[in-house]
Amino acid sequence: MNRRLAISLILGAAMAGTSALTGALTPKPRPLEEHEKFSLEQMIPQRFGQWVLDPSVVPLTPDPEQQRVLELIYDQTLSRTYINPRGERVMLSIAYGGEQSKSLQLHLPEVCYVAQGFQMVDEREDALATRYGEVPVQRLVARLHERNEPITYWITIGESVTRSGIQQKLRRLAYGLSGEIPDGMLVRVSTIGADQGAAYAVQDRFVQEMLGALAPQDRTRLLGADAGKAPAQLAQHH
Repeated sequence: MNRRLAISLILGAAMAGTSALTGALTPKPRPLEEHEKFSLEQMIPQRFGQWVLDPSVVPLTPDPEQQRVLELIYDQTLSRTYINPRGERVMLSIAYGGEQSKSLQLHLPEVCYVAQGFQMVDEREDALATRYGEVPVQRLVARLHERNEPITYWITIGESVTRSGIQQKLRRLAYGLSGEIPDGMLVRVSTIGADQGAAYAVQDRFVQEMLGALAPQDRTRLLGADAGKAPAQLAQHH
């Protein structure tokens, strides 16, 4: 074997080894087990507590260009409007993406609404107290002409609810270092009205009643595996 052929073989083996190592270290989405598969349409009841489906009002829908992007990001979406006997309406949107990689990650309401021409007039972090634990949420107010829309949303990355922004990125990075790409869920509720304090109170009641109507495994999908754990359990879990 001449020297040039030997060098070529060594380089080829090294490149193949590097490729195999890169493939082994590249995070991969974990396929859902049969018992983990679900349908948002079936999971969320059309009637619960004092709330019933109101098909006359459609939540904010994306423009065609945004819709194409969302179809790449999400495996399932759900958009509904509910009404109670007092005439209060809450718009519910849930999006699930099975692969939260850097290129395919949850499309936050701040982006969606602004892309539709809304102005964000208020943004703040908050905590929504539920019987299943405190949920870190983001409160927004989006405005377009006469339409004033207070919004509450939270996101779940893998098994935990996390705040958007740096905490979301760190959570995704932690999964990536473990060799796994997590799934993600975004739950958004909103109402139309000028009084944002009253709007958030209605939204919180709605979320409480919705969570109470879900089967435990479905509630875990929305709130993460940490939902309902005592502080000592959470410390041990993390």
